[in-house]
Amino acid sequence: MTTRVYDAATHVFDPLHAYWESEANRKVVTVLLVALFLVSLGLIELNRQGLLPASLQGVLGLSHFQAINAAFTLVLLVEVVSLIFVLPCSVSKSVGKQFEILALILLRNSFKELVYLPEPIQLGTDMMPVLRILSDGFGALAIFVILGLYYRQQKQRGERIIGETRYRFVAAKKLVALGLLAVFVALAVYGGWDFLFGDRSFAFFATFYTVLIFSDILLVLVSHQFLPTFHAVLRNSGYAVSTLLLRLSLTAPPYYDAGIGVAAALFALALTWTYNGFYGAKDG
Repeated sequence: MTTRVYDAATHVFDPLHAYWESEANRKVVTVLLVALFLVSLGLIELNRQGLLPASLQGVLGLSHFQAINAAFTLVLLVEVVSLIFVLPCSVSKSVGKQFEILALILLRNSFKELVYLPEPIQLGTDMMPVLRILSDGFGALAIFVILGLYYRQQKQRGERIIGETRYRFVAAKKLVALGLLAVFVALAVYGGWDFLFGDRSFAFFATFYTVLIFSDILLVLVSHQFLPTFHAVLRNSGYAVSTLLLRLSLTAPPYYDAGIGVAAALFALALTWTYNGFYGAKDG
């Protein structure tokens, strides 16, 4: 029974993964990104001129900089899907992908501050938007640097399980990834409805990262069957803690969000370095 479930998960996951990583899909995503950005700019300009119906005027803003936010939101959604497909590869790679997304979120937050500046853009007396741009920008840069060190550490690790055991382990993670993909679609549909017809209070990325905390814990429990050693369990549990800190950074006040995000990335880096230095060879 378990084998059939693993086989079914693999047969569903692998074609979806292959399509998502295909060149054709990347071209489609690129076209959508460019089209969304240009259409958003056009609609915002029409809204500024009062040429849109009243039903759309409340949905669209009046600042052209909001088009950047729209495009970056789609970029983040694409990266979240990529994160889901990376999940079966390894816990460490999925954690790295989560920090990549956090860096992009911080950059998007920087661009969000542009709506508080006049057009054409110029520096006024209120320096708060500029300070927040600097905070989020340097936070993203710091995470980018830490990720470079983090991925270098990953190259030192070898395979620790092989054969049929490895197949079942990866298939179990594919099953978790498919469940996460279903949750992602449901949250995206609800978020779209809330944006168009609701009060826009739904925080998609914060909600999804909350779900990721539970999925990370689930992966820790699944991994325990295949990697029952203390140091492997502690490493995977530690990665779940870094995800928790990452989630907290998404709802933290300005300045604290970047600080907590950088601290979470440093924690993941320190955990990986410690594991590789003292325990990695034992699982080789």
